[in-house]
Amino acid sequence: MTAAAPIRTRTPAAPAPGAAARRPRSRRRLAPYLFVLPALLLFAAFKLYPIGSSFVLSLHTTVGGKETFAGADNYTRLLHDPLFWTALKNTAVVLLVQVPLMLALATGLAVALNSRLLYGRSVFRLGFFLPMVTGLVAYGIAFSVLLNKDYGLVNWVLGLAGLDAVPWLTDPLWARISLGLALTWHYTGYNAVILLARLQTVPAELYDAAAVDGAGAWQTFRHVTLPGLRPALLLTTVLSTIGTLQLFDEPFVLTGGGPDNATLTIGVYLYQNAFKYFDFGYASAIAYALAVLIGILGLIQFRILGEKT
Repeated sequence: MTAAAPIRTRTPAAPAPGAAARRPRSRRRLAPYLFVLPALLLFAAFKLYPIGSSFVLSLHTTVGGKETFAGADNYTRLLHDPLFWTALKNTAVVLLVQVPLMLALATGLAVALNSRLLYGRSVFRLGFFLPMVTGLVAYGIAFSVLLNKDYGLVNWVLGLAGLDAVPWLTDPLWARISLGLALTWHYTGYNAVILLARLQTVPAELYDAAAVDGAGAWQTFRHVTLPGLRPALLLTTVLSTIGTLQLFDEPFVLTGGGPDNATLTIGVYLYQNAFKYFDFGYASAIAYALAVLIGILGLIQFRILGEKT
């Protein structure tokens, strides 16, 4: 018998120099992406997908209960829809009238709350900010009760003063005024707090220098306070513009868009088309037109106010 051949074992090749060190390094580079991945998946599922689906929906129209491809017909319909232009005009009125008045009040309120002559400043700050904590529907219902023509508290007080009752919610002009009052009450304190936070970062030395130069109260406000507030004014202007263009809760609860479409905003009109007439394709087109409008106005505001900040 022949002797068994010896069994040869193959020894594993030694890893290349530095390969073992590169593996942990590559894993460390991959780790941040793994931590971000769940957030990205949620963002894609609940943000990107609805946005894309809404755009696809805006290219369809409902015919006989079925969605059919319509191309850009919904966007063409927007240009010839008188109700859309009415809603856009009403929204523009709020944006051009109520927002500047509200920001002017918020600026004056921030200056007053920052004054050393005011005692109990923390209490006043809390009091003016509390309306912002109130729910939109809740304060809308409260204002609808207060401004009711027949049994509202406001008309009752006017009656005690010998004045006639005001049709706050049933007359087109007074309905717009009522909407502006409600918005101003709710958002002025919020914007004042933002402006106050910025105002407290303005160096006191600037005010001392202005006093030494003999500047009065108005000159100090114009040349020291306002320049210091520009970044916060830009922020509040952009936020107020976006909020106004998306305005829905207040006109829907107060007047439902009436009377005679006097308080019909783009948000209310979008809601009516989507959930009253079930024309989701046209409602999606309105939403995209609104998004483009917000983007254009935001860029304009950044170009005008951003250059000076």
